[in-house]
Amino acid sequence: MSKEKIFDLFIVGGGINGCGIARDAAGRGLSVALAEKSDLASGTSSGSTKLIHGGLRYLEHYEFGLVRKSLVEREVLWKIAPHIVSPLRFIFPHHKDLRPSWLIRIGLFLYDHLGGRKLLPPTRVIDFTKSGTDRPLKPGFKKGFEYSDCWVDDARLVVLNAQDAAGNSAKIMTHTTVESIRRDKGVWEVMVRQSNGSTTCYRSKVVINATGPWINQVRQKCFDANSVAKIRMVRGSHMVVPALFDHSECYIFQNADARIVFAIPYEEEFTLVGTTDADYEGDPGEVCISELEKEYLCDSVNSYFNKQISKADIVWTYSAVRPLLDEGRAQAQTATRDYKIDIELGFDHTALINVYGGKITTYRKLAEDVLMEVGKLFPSMGESWTERSSLPGGDFSIEDYQNLIASLVSDYQFMSRAHASRLIRHYGKNAWRILDDASSYDDLGICFGSDLYESEVVYLIDNEWVTCAEDILWRRTKRGLKLTNNQSQLLDEYLGNRKIASQNCSYNLVQCE
Repeated sequence: MSKEKIFDLFIVGGGINGCGIARDAAGRGLSVALAEKSDLASGTSSGSTKLIHGGLRYLEHYEFGLVRKSLVEREVLWKIAPHIVSPLRFIFPHHKDLRPSWLIRIGLFLYDHLGGRKLLPPTRVIDFTKSGTDRPLKPGFKKGFEYSDCWVDDARLVVLNAQDAAGNSAKIMTHTTVESIRRDKGVWEVMVRQSNGSTTCYRSKVVINATGPWINQVRQKCFDANSVAKIRMVRGSHMVVPALFDHSECYIFQNADARIVFAIPYEEEFTLVGTTDADYEGDPGEVCISELEKEYLCDSVNSYFNKQISKADIVWTYSAVRPLLDEGRAQAQTATRDYKIDIELGFDHTALINVYGGKITTYRKLAEDVLMEVGKLFPSMGESWTERSSLPGGDFSIEDYQNLIASLVSDYQFMSRAHASRLIRHYGKNAWRILDDASSYDDLGICFGSDLYESEVVYLIDNEWVTCAEDILWRRTKRGLKLTNNQSQLLDEYLGNRKIASQNCSYNLVQCE
């Protein structure tokens, strides 16, 4: 066992909140270490509806502050990450037996004006009898509304925050379990165990518990805390089916139980449908969609679309547990999506910060609020900066997105526009690093299936902490929707062989020393 230098911050949890805090703190000049027991974004942060949005339905629960904060963040995140964040138009068919038209109009008026919208287009009323967007809808829907929000690749948002933190000297450790945390002579001693079984003791002045649904488990295990905040564990499930419509707008459906469900174009050939809200008990790491949830989502689609689907049409599902603040509300869907920052100061000037709740849209503001508290202990740290600085690969204007795709095709003329578009959508300007000096597809190495080539896989290994095929196929790229089982197995074997080769190389280097 070895002891490391004293860090300013040690963050437990590699989801969006942990990585967002790491990025912000490292960019202000603080020394940062982060430990994630699995892969980055392997929990709640890759299980969202992939939206950067204010949350139209939260207006019904009078959460005007949360909605305003979220609406302001939409365009901030779009500007700093124009490769992974993109604008969407949402079609809201009016169901005459549910919310009245006047109520929806008021809600959308507030939605347009609460957050200082500048770039996104405003709400408009749709006459489906004169609009092509009615094609998937059943004949009974005559009118509706169209409004703006944004889409995000949630798992990539987490990784890019971690990348930026690492670029500012943060130590990002995946597959690293925190075994214990204890105070010792004015610092925290954090014992971690790597996947190979080795242990290291890190020392830090501040510990931040950003473990999402595991937050109270970590408090009880590592701090022997008897008093913990009450959180409500809510399962949200989504399903992916073959494309249900052939245009780029999304749909938002009202249901009789007052919930809403989205139908969103997804990965070129599919439609993403979700989410559900159901109270959950059990291990957050074992969460999965229930048969009732599958039926619920299918029924929601079938009540609006001409094209009917069943559970047999589902090609992929994912679920996640949202750790929401428990305010005693009766229904899971009414639980607040806002966050709470809990600070415990020790007599020896150590600090423990617990992060409860939150949503992906407000992660950057959450990080700023955490750093506001941290600044009381580090008064010489830098000012806030993340609102103005692009995430890796995103240093271009939102107006240049299509031009960037055209430039990639021009520089690599062997490449299809669809492939170039995906690389820009995932990596932005870093796509050029992946392709390097290639002059043909042969130069990109092994093709694992679809448009996933060895050069991209190597980039992900070297820059994005991937260790197995699941990391690449279902979090970094979503190519799992396109590859066969045999192709996925080939990728896993390739990664395993590279890992063995790397371990042998490291062993030989140590022996030479």
